Amino acid sequence: MQANSIDPDSGTASSLAADALMVARMRLVLAVSALLAVAVDLADTHQRIGSAVWLTFSCYAFYSLGVYICTRRGHPYFHGKAIHWFDVLWFTVIVYATGGIGSLYFLFYFFAILTSSFRWGYEEGARVTMASVASFASCGLGTIIGSDTPQLLMRTTFLLALGHMIGHWGGSKVELRRRLSFLSQVSRLSNPRFGVARTIASTMEKTLAFFKASHCVLLTRDTANGTWIMRTLRHSHEGEPVDVETIGRAFESPLMALDAGQVVLRNRLPWPLNRLLVQDHAFDLRLRRWCAQDEHGLRRSAAVTAMLEARSFISAPLPLRQGEGRIYVSSSEGLFRKSDALFLEHMMSQVFPVIETIGVLDRMASEAASKERLKISLDLHDTAIQPYIGLKLGLSALRKKAAADNPLVDDLDKLASMAESVIADLRHYAGTVKHGADSHCEFILPHLHRQAARIKTLYGIEIDIHVDGDVHLDDRMTAEVLQLVREGLNNICKHTHAHHGCIHIGCTADGRLQIRIENEASGTDFSNFRPRSISERAAALGGCAEVSQGAGGATAVLIEIPI
Repeated sequence: MQANSIDPDSGTASSLAADALMVARMRLVLAVSALLAVAVDLADTHQRIGSAVWLTFSCYAFYSLGVYICTRRGHPYFHGKAIHWFDVLWFTVIVYATGGIGSLYFLFYFFAILTSSFRWGYEEGARVTMASVASFASCGLGTIIGSDTPQLLMRTTFLLALGHMIGHWGGSKVELRRRLSFLSQVSRLSNPRFGVARTIASTMEKTLAFFKASHCVLLTRDTANGTWIMRTLRHSHEGEPVDVETIGRAFESPLMALDAGQVVLRNRLPWPLNRLLVQDHAFDLRLRRWCAQDEHGLRRSAAVTAMLEARSFISAPLPLRQGEGRIYVSSSEGLFRKSDALFLEHMMSQVFPVIETIGVLDRMASEAASKERLKISLDLHDTAIQPYIGLKLGLSALRKKAAADNPLVDDLDKLASMAESVIADLRHYAGTVKHGADSHCEFILPHLHRQAARIKTLYGIEIDIHVDGDVHLDDRMTAEVLQLVREGLNNICKHTHAHHGCIHIGCTADGRLQIRIENEASGTDFSNFRPRSISERAAALGGCAEVSQGAGGATAVLIEIPI
């Protein structure tokens, strides 16, 4: 059951540690209470209790004390599942030592069932329940007599039934906590400055991870042109960008054939159960109830399963105001449940209206920005490019006046070359501002290498570039990163005497882009400052920038941006 298993890491580390400490505390209370109960029973009945019973309860009390101390000190091993299984073993020894089938201490098994179910979910609780029933039954196999048989059957049935109920409710609690955590993550959408594409890709990545699925396919169609866009993300290609494919009107696919008003669930059971039972369900959004699929619906679901090469899939329509769409989540190993399908539909109904709003605002901002870009490009030409052109002409005239043996000839040539390079950059920038950025940006590494080569030519500064792992950025993010790096390198060239610098770019495990721009100390003392322009750009992207001292007194600017 890969698709609907409960992830223990869904909660925060602090909440898991708090739960483990509470369980350890209650285990110690239970052990001490059992030891006191034995002592009180001995005083009331004036009977002799065997040394095995005293030894068992005393050892369990010391064991509980040790687990409590280790848990309080934060040892991660005592936060795991193994402790519950040790409890089952201890309770089996206690039941055996206190009379087997007739022992009232069989109720201790419910402690292990409760803690495992409410911490790890239904599957772990069911395993502990079955182990408890088997252990309790094995205690009386060698000593059971005819009169004990009804008691054995009654107690094992009671343990099994109540344990199953506890596991179900505990699993519901853990799954609800996991879903709430997932909804809070999805609600924190990507920065709208990066566009709708990045937001949709982030939603697909989180959906694929939540359901532990193998594929996530998103189909959208714009009613204006009738063109379908299919986005595909595979678990085996984790860390890579979402595949985007445009499909024409004439193309037909089983993915487009499902009823737009239904949430569909299909599980293909293992052989020979698949010959007897096919789990194919549809939830009608208009009637708000589950209903059986007709023959055409069954064929369409079978075609989707074959196309996705999946054992099971769930699909839900997208609530789009200007178009239609559908999402498919498929698994090649696990099975989905009806609650998974309904939760997928609920999640899409929460996320996609916000995504559509981002798209509308993005188009409105683009239309307004196009007019503003034209004005800015004209201002750049008049206020920045023209003075540099005048400077270049003045340097050229001064160069012609200088004799061939003038010692300033090389410096004048270098200044003229720098002015010409700046003019070319300003003209390129003005054209970019006027017509907008290219619809497609190359990978960031070639741009950085060209920038480093230009700095080496003009300023003689060596710039090393390091990209850790696979860093995939969309067009907008590439443009933002290049601008941040360009400003950092300009600061090195204009405000330091360094002859060497380096750039590190990488992504952290929690989905944050890190940019580190560092320059050597060059004999000056480190001074703490705030790069205003870089800090403001990083803050506009939802990130931050800070300055720190690197190895050997170097100055390093660290920029972090959530992507």
